[in-house]
Amino acid sequence: MGNNLVMSQKERDRLVILKEVLKSRLSAREAGKLLALSRRHVFRLLKRYRQEGDVGLVHRLRGGHSNRGFPQRLKTRVLELYWRPEYRDYGPTLFTEVLLKQYKILVDHETVRRWLMANGGTNVQRRKRPHRSKRPRRSAIGELIQFDGSDHDWFEGRGRKCTLLHMIDDATNRVFLRFAVSENTADCMRTFWAYTKRYGLPRCLYVDRGTVFFAEGGGLTDFARAMATLGVQIIYANSSQAKGRVERGNRTQQDRLIKAMRRERISTTAAANRFLDQSYIKAHNSRFALPADGLPDVHRALGSGLKLAQILCFQTDRYLRHDFTITLDSTYIQILKGPYVLPRPEQHVIVRRYLDDSLHIFNDDQELRFEILPGKPQPRKPPPVIPASNHPWRLKPPIGKRKRRRRA
Repeated sequence: MGNNLVMSQKERDRLVILKEVLKSRLSAREAGKLLALSRRHVFRLLKRYRQEGDVGLVHRLRGGHSNRGFPQRLKTRVLELYWRPEYRDYGPTLFTEVLLKQYKILVDHETVRRWLMANGGTNVQRRKRPHRSKRPRRSAIGELIQFDGSDHDWFEGRGRKCTLLHMIDDATNRVFLRFAVSENTADCMRTFWAYTKRYGLPRCLYVDRGTVFFAEGGGLTDFARAMATLGVQIIYANSSQAKGRVERGNRTQQDRLIKAMRRERISTTAAANRFLDQSYIKAHNSRFALPADGLPDVHRALGSGLKLAQILCFQTDRYLRHDFTITLDSTYIQILKGPYVLPRPEQHVIVRRYLDDSLHIFNDDQELRFEILPGKPQPRKPPPVIPASNHPWRLKPPIGKRKRRRRA
């Protein structure tokens, strides 16, 4: 071991006690009581100390392989798999799950972390995060749902960039995911609609102050107006850290979901959404969602009279002219007669564009028939009034004309 001998505190204590035994100041039995060893083992240590000196008290496996450790060939196999191109950017936890699922190798993720750190792994260090006060979870399922969008290169260049719309229950960490072109109003409404069909109406949404959810000046966006109609409260976060559960969930999906879609060779949003519905969401929730035992579910059921198509849509008011026309996006629309009472001119009607891009016009709850005009309607000219031949003004002489004099 060279000139420098490394000994543990336990081994140094043994050295002090054994020296006292050799000086006959302690008996072997008394030394065993002090060292918590048997009298026989004290004699073994004395024999090794006499033959080898201080080195004889150092543990024989110092610097070697533990008897309870994994075989070296298993460690070599794990490192060979990690350095493959498809796993090189995996973290230790995800990599151990892949090892168990695909290669039937059961190793703790902290063991894999140590192996990778000792062999040049670049993404295995734990991230240091600033200290923040923890907000307690809500006490019921559906009481608060955090909603956010994550723009990312989800297909790693195999397809177009898109956005993952992420909804997570604050009480259980149960997620609901959908891919969309961007974080726009229509796709946010579609995602919320799909969520309500599966779980029901939540009590509250926790969102950021993006243009989909928040309007400057105290107005309501179409999404906020729809939530107000459905009785779903919106809470606006003042920072990304405030909605930390969904933000951390986005980082998790950018690691796990990307690699899962890479294994499945998914490159379109349609295929990605099928993958989410068929397997990924269920597997992710079973792995990360907290048990819901004993927690009440406060989602509200969708009533039979609730027409989500008329609520989750784009809505505006339009002024009705005297010729029963309105304008929308520089287009003239003629309101037609039907089996209903027509609204009076100078009133306002409600124009709704559904998520399927169809147009509907309502007077209160009554839907009106209409047609889109090719251009601006021309005002109707009244027909010319031709007086009768016996009209009084025909019988009067022309005004301003003199009678002609006869020449002599």
